[in-house]
Amino acid sequence: MATKLPLQSSNNVNVAKAKAASRGGKTIEEMYQKKSQLEHILLRPDTYIGSIEKHTQTLWVYENEEMVNRPVTYVPGLYKIFDEILVNAADNKQRDPKMDSVKVVIDVERNLISVCNSGDGVPVEIHQEEGVYVPEMIFGHLLTSSNYNDNEKKTTGGRNGYGAKLTNIFSTEFTIETADGKRQKQYKQVFENNMGKKSEPVITKCNKSDNWTKVSFKPDLGKFGMTHLEDDVVALMSKRVFDIAGCLGKTVKVELNGKRIPIKSFTDYVDLYLTAANKSTTEPLPRMVEKVNDRWEVCVSISEGQFQQVSFVNSIATIKGGTHVDYVTSQITNYIVGIVNKKNKTANVKAHNVKNHLWVFVNSLIDNPAFDSQTKETLTLRQSSFGSKCELSEDILKKVAKSGVVENLLSWATFKQSKDLKKSDGTKTDRVQVEKLEDANKAGGKESQRCTLILTEGDSAKALAMAGMAVVGRDYYGVFPLRGKLLNVREATTTQITNNKEIENIKKILGLKQNMVYENVNSLRYGHMMIMTDQDHDGSHIKGLLINFIHSFWPTLLKVPSFLVEFITPIVKATRKNEVLSFYSMPEYESWKENLSGNATGWTIKYYKGLGTSTSKEGKEYFGNLDVHQKDFVWEDEQDGEAIELAFSKKKIEARKNWLSHFEPGTHLDQKQQKISFSDFVNKELILFSMADLQRSIPSMVDGLKPGQRKILFCSFKRNFTKEAKVAQFSGYVSEHSAYHHGEQSLASTIIGMAQDYVGSNNINLLQPIGQYGTRNMGGKDAASPRYIFTKLSSATRVLFPKDDDVLLNYLNEDGQKIEPTWYMPIIPTVLVNGCEGIGTGWSTFIPNYNPRDIVANIRRLLNGESMVAMDPWYRNFKGTIEKTASKEGGSTYTITGVYEEIGETTIRVTELPIRRWSEDYKQFLEALKTNNNTPYFQSVKAYNDDRSVDFELHLSEENMMMARQEGILKMLKLTTTIATTNMHLFDENNLIKKYATPEQILEEFFQLRLQYYEKRKRVILENLELELLKLENKVKFIHGVVSGEIIVNNRKKSDLVQELRQKGFTPFPKKAKPVEAAVAGATDSAEEESEETLAVPGSRSTFISGSEYDYLLSLAIATLTLEKVQELCGERDKMEKAVEEMKKATPRSLWFRDLESLDAELDKLDQKDVEAEKEIEKAQQKLRNKAGVPLKGGKTAAPRKQAPKKTTKAASSSAMEIGDSVVEVAKPKGRQGAKKKAPAADVKADDDEMMDLAQRLAQYNFGSTSENPSKAAISLDDDEDDVVVEVAAPAKGGRKPAAASKAVKPPAAPRKRGPAASKKQPAAEVVTVSPEKKVRKMRSSPFNKKSSSVLGRLANKEGEEESTETVAVGTSSRPKRANRKQMKYVLSDSESESGNDSEFDDIEDVEDDDE
Repeated sequence: MATKLPLQSSNNVNVAKAKAASRGGKTIEEMYQKKSQLEHILLRPDTYIGSIEKHTQTLWVYENEEMVNRPVTYVPGLYKIFDEILVNAADNKQRDPKMDSVKVVIDVERNLISVCNSGDGVPVEIHQEEGVYVPEMIFGHLLTSSNYNDNEKKTTGGRNGYGAKLTNIFSTEFTIETADGKRQKQYKQVFENNMGKKSEPVITKCNKSDNWTKVSFKPDLGKFGMTHLEDDVVALMSKRVFDIAGCLGKTVKVELNGKRIPIKSFTDYVDLYLTAANKSTTEPLPRMVEKVNDRWEVCVSISEGQFQQVSFVNSIATIKGGTHVDYVTSQITNYIVGIVNKKNKTANVKAHNVKNHLWVFVNSLIDNPAFDSQTKETLTLRQSSFGSKCELSEDILKKVAKSGVVENLLSWATFKQSKDLKKSDGTKTDRVQVEKLEDANKAGGKESQRCTLILTEGDSAKALAMAGMAVVGRDYYGVFPLRGKLLNVREATTTQITNNKEIENIKKILGLKQNMVYENVNSLRYGHMMIMTDQDHDGSHIKGLLINFIHSFWPTLLKVPSFLVEFITPIVKATRKNEVLSFYSMPEYESWKENLSGNATGWTIKYYKGLGTSTSKEGKEYFGNLDVHQKDFVWEDEQDGEAIELAFSKKKIEARKNWLSHFEPGTHLDQKQQKISFSDFVNKELILFSMADLQRSIPSMVDGLKPGQRKILFCSFKRNFTKEAKVAQFSGYVSEHSAYHHGEQSLASTIIGMAQDYVGSNNINLLQPIGQYGTRNMGGKDAASPRYIFTKLSSATRVLFPKDDDVLLNYLNEDGQKIEPTWYMPIIPTVLVNGCEGIGTGWSTFIPNYNPRDIVANIRRLLNGESMVAMDPWYRNFKGTIEKTASKEGGSTYTITGVYEEIGETTIRVTELPIRRWSEDYKQFLEALKTNNNTPYFQSVKAYNDDRSVDFELHLSEENMMMARQEGILKMLKLTTTIATTNMHLFDENNLIKKYATPEQILEEFFQLRLQYYEKRKRVILENLELELLKLENKVKFIHGVVSGEIIVNNRKKSDLVQELRQKGFTPFPKKAKPVEAAVAGATDSAEEESEETLAVPGSRSTFISGSEYDYLLSLAIATLTLEKVQELCGERDKMEKAVEEMKKATPRSLWFRDLESLDAELDKLDQKDVEAEKEIEKAQQKLRNKAGVPLKGGKTAAPRKQAPKKTTKAASSSAMEIGDSVVEVAKPKGRQGAKKKAPAADVKADDDEMMDLAQRLAQYNFGSTSENPSKAAISLDDDEDDVVVEVAAPAKGGRKPAAASKAVKPPAAPRKRGPAASKKQPAAEVVTVSPEKKVRKMRSSPFNKKSSSVLGRLANKEGEEESTETVAVGTSSRPKRANRKQMKYVLSDSESESGNDSEFDDIEDVEDDDE
């Protein structure tokens, strides 16, 4: 059995025979040998001087008095030993700047090379430690050098102590001669036999002025496989002498074989290369030279597709480049990349692409250079250790950019793109395989030019087109559905285009080839391309993108007649019996509607916003009448192409802004024309999409809302959204009642955004976040699904947007449905309160949040005629600092700084992050942070965060802590960000885009507009009061006539009564009929919608119902026809007269001041809530840290040092003071003992969460109430058909209870049954400001707010009754305690505690919510 062999090297085979051989003759001594350093160099030369075999390589050489780039056969080792001596000579220039000559002799016949340089010679002195002369030591002893001290920065080529000794070892004869003028000694010594034999040094005397060194050697050609110095080697060595001349410059004369080299500078040296290269080019190569400093000279030229470099480090030729070349080249490439990609957005040029077009020459002096090997072909030293900087000037970079390299790159990019795009080319074949394509039977065949490809917007539109196929057939029509919007190819990269499946499919289906110029459609699979999209703005955009796609790649195709066509469908259809009218544009429909006048009834209107709305039957009708529905796009002139570029090219941004700025409302495309030019399409149809996109993205200066947010607010007010509902349900309500045409998911996201209140979101959230609405951990992305979370109006919202202003607004109308206004009119500019951000067509915007208290203070200043104080950004609950760092004409820049403190020598605590830097992202950043050694920066990262606060504890090593302090802890932890107010674009009151430079400018413009609306508010309220006063006077006169028998009502026809009342001079108040659009649309099928139409919005067109002018008198209850009632009405009339006088005396400014006081109270509540939340957080954190054994603040080893003080702006600190002062004054929730001590007026205000009617709001303003008359007076406010009586009680004296006063006048019995909820027996205190013993009224239905109409009236309507009464008392005396609170079905939340509704109200509202 063979013995198992030990593992052998890969060159051996593990067989017994091999093992036997190894035992053969070799002894242990023969197998394992020790070589001396000299022997090792000779045995393994490649380790030291490179290969000693012949190599063939394409290099630059000098021959026939010029540089030539050709294949060269040489031995690298031989070249290296010559180079070592030459670099030593050049190094001497660094030691002795007086050196002025280098003489090189290459004697081929004698095989002798000598290098002689002037300057300080080698010291001719015996080395005390080694006992030999210094010249012998450094040229004849290995590992000797003057460059070993790395602490001393040197710019020489030598480093490792081999250098010239290697030349000595590989020479048959090596002679060193030097003249040491300082010691007046001349030294000569000869080494022979590869440094194996040396002669005794010959030392003679010399003059003081003699200073030089000469090295002569005869290479041992046998070791290099040569017999003589070959031509290629000599040419290469000669080129190296020219290198030295170029590196040393004009201060050193360089000679070769006794002839001076005509190179006086690095530029001259570079010219040798460029002159040689110019022989093969038609135009001379450019040359950009810069002497950056004493250590760096750079020259740049261009190359043809391959990077070239010629570089030197301390006169060493680094033929493979290295870090010094990368350092210079990267500056050039980065600059050029920016220019090329700016000129061609789709080029996607990278730095390495630019590098391939450059030829770079670098001459550098670098401290203690390090190379990849002893051959020194590549510099490996890091840039930071170079000892100097080489920062190229803007001047040379611009010259490089203009040298032709940019044009070369653009041409290369275009070629590459074209090559890539050709991969997805189509061909004219009978059949193609594309998913979802319904191909025409004759596509790609002989009759392909007659075929039409219908591109539809989605699968539902494809279904409609397929229905039409039943009419036109499948032979000549194909259908392909698009998935959403096509890519804008004009600005897309080649990668984006080639990876776009939609574009690839269209090219395949049509048979389009890249770069083909189409004069006709004979080579295509289809002769026509029909676009079939929805008739909305997004449908227009899809058409535009398809036109842009064809125009970008095949512009001539658009000139082919009827190649591109569109298929239009009706937007609106009006039907009456068998008559059907189709309208293809809204202006056309509006014009028809205007001409209807009195013939509006009987028409049913249907809106077709999507192709999916049409039935299959209608689809067949459309295709059966193609002449009407098919429109041809025609190319008229070059303006068409310019219009397409204007809409889609990023180069046309300014022109596009100008285009949108000159948009005129009412612009539309006339769909009656059979042919449409591309410029008409862009300027009359596509512009509508761009405007809509802009309006969706940029809010209004007036209310700070985008259309989606405005729709949500409109529906919140309309629904009287004080009862919480799920976001998913509410988004459905918004879609239904505000004509929202986009996805409900997007709407739900907007609702969530309006309710978020974490740091960095809203300063005042308009909706309440009931549930998980997202936190600062993930910037709101951690919000729960809309079907799980609830919301309702915040208490501050109706304070910001007073109900009194609703009637003043300009409400829009869509699909015959009244929707949100053009803008709301808040009492302060909410765009500054909550900020905004958005990107639209042509413009973008960013406005930071500001402190509402600062805004209120500035408004008060303006109201008082004072100057405003500059405002700085402010974010609620942010503990860091926001400091202005720069101001320019276009706005200011602010630095936002988080908060950290050092709680120990190696521990940092971060307690605040900059705005919009989220906790989760920041934690990942901290954990990923590495040192230069690629080790984690922190020993541990502990997070004590919660949903509202930030608390990170970071533990570092002492070394890393020191590094952090040196770098700056703020910088290292990335605790600063910047924001700017240089991009504040908003729509102004006239719906025109405008740039604002400062928040004060926004506030100033808002102030003027808001003041006008206070004047309008006063005027409208006054008109209503005077109207009600007139009604009261007529009622008094009427009742008096009935009571006295002057007017007989019984057993008479209504027409006779009306005639008599008219003759007796009673004022008519006819009821208003529905407007034309409601009658035409037939959309108002609910009582809510109809009742809203009864109140005319100023400026709306209304007609009146004949015979209804005296219903307000004839519908009075019998119980009112009493003497007591007459007396009451007289009192009400007097009271109303006083109210009118009070309102006349009020000024718009006083009304605004009153609203600002209400807002102050809401802000106090918010501040108090924040203070309590902060206390809870601190308590919870303390508890957690105590459990973990970690102190909340401070450390044992060092007092905390805070880098950023925990403060925000000046206003924020004053706000905090106000909070502190007002804590005890915050009203307790209703139903608690403390509530009854509140001032009566405040009770009314706080409890009135139900939107108050006119008289209640007047009572709140105390118009018509005087302290001289403590008795109650009733104000009768009738609308068109109902008796309205509101009691306004004067302030109680001496704490008298309101119940005593209420007994003075007893109301008559109710004229009809009460609803079930109203019949419940409840204590008087249970119904807020409502008593069954008070005078009754029917509240007017609000056109904006379903729940603001009569509560009991709504209940009665559910019971089928015609009239209802509601008792409303606006009292000023203190409210009695709530007794039986627990019996109520109303659930009181914290947010409702200040303004909860009575249980009776809630029960009624619950019923109504179900109906909605």
